[in-house]
Amino acid sequence: MKRPNVVILGAGYGGIMTAVNLQKTLGVNEANITLVNKHNYHYQSTWLHEGAAGTLHHDKIRIPINDVIQPSKVNFIKDTVVEIKPQEKTVILEKGEPLSYDYLVIGLGFESETFGIKGLKEYAYSITSINSVRLIREHIEVCFAQYNNEVEKREELLTIVVGGAGFTGIEFLGELANRIPELCDEYDIDRKKVRVVCVEAAPTALPGFNQALVEYAMNHLEQRGVEFKIGTAIKECTPDGIIVSKDEVVEEIKAATVVWAAGVRGNSIVEKSGFEAMRGRVKVQPDLRAPGYDEVFIVGDCALLINEEINRPYPPTAQIAIQMADTCAANLAALIRGKEGELKAFVPDIKGTVCSLGHDDAMGVVFGNHQLYGTQASIMKKMIDNRYLWKLGGLSLVLKKGKLNFF
Repeated sequence: MKRPNVVILGAGYGGIMTAVNLQKTLGVNEANITLVNKHNYHYQSTWLHEGAAGTLHHDKIRIPINDVIQPSKVNFIKDTVVEIKPQEKTVILEKGEPLSYDYLVIGLGFESETFGIKGLKEYAYSITSINSVRLIREHIEVCFAQYNNEVEKREELLTIVVGGAGFTGIEFLGELANRIPELCDEYDIDRKKVRVVCVEAAPTALPGFNQALVEYAMNHLEQRGVEFKIGTAIKECTPDGIIVSKDEVVEEIKAATVVWAAGVRGNSIVEKSGFEAMRGRVKVQPDLRAPGYDEVFIVGDCALLINEEINRPYPPTAQIAIQMADTCAANLAALIRGKEGELKAFVPDIKGTVCSLGHDDAMGVVFGNHQLYGTQASIMKKMIDNRYLWKLGGLSLVLKKGKLNFF
């Protein structure tokens, strides 16, 4: 009997965990499993803000794919996906031969969404990949080094603008608050000369959190030198900084560093390949299959799933992507074994959300509606991170990449 070809596109949280789950579930002779990713590593996108600030080396964020997959069960191809041809059940790669599939898992991850704001793509940095955060870290260090080497010192070299006060923006600000005093000591700069400005168009920071938690986060960051401009829209990003507007009052903020952390979308390849999508995200069926394509599963940032209680999409978080991978792998195993009647509907189990505010502080909600603050929340955040590493690669991966310094 011919073994079906299972092709997994992307080694983000959803893709890599689907591959790991399948290699645990299926025997060697049950399916040919192929994982395609443009890098030979999986990286933790929820840690990228630390790499961008320079508080965590980028090598700590990435995990070699061969450390977690079994070559006897999963064939890894390092290549870039160019197009999916669902009618032909084929994936076109940039370098290699086209791949044919019987079952496809799309986990191609997210792209930065600029919402059409002029100049953002050209002049702002984004927290999207290992290479992008390495560039941010190095750029900030160059600006600090350059400051004291100028006759007429430009204050904008020490001004960092963060666009967005959502989860990524706030966590990045927390890491900057830790890193900037170190940079000031290293480059002989008065901390008071450094300006960190967070611009958020929405009426509040951290949408989705209750007001007490939001106030705790903002107060903590303000005490460490972060300025917030809430309800303020970025109209344009220029080579010299940004132009913002609030209540029809326009202001220019000169800054050598602008980091955009206010929006993500699904992968544009999904749209280009003919799937019905909204900003690169496909509204999947309960079993995570794409409408009209019973052999195509979509997980992670490219999947759109509605929370029926509030009639809004679930946020594209790592927690949900990992849980999607569990359901996706179980459903694939059922189909491969001819048990289509055993397909499961994906039901998110939101265990809580914790937002870090630097190495030793955080806030969030866990175990239903239990609020955590400070060191207790920070320890919980590290435990959540380590739990994922355990699930992905066991104790050895936790010891190698885990966050074991809790205080």
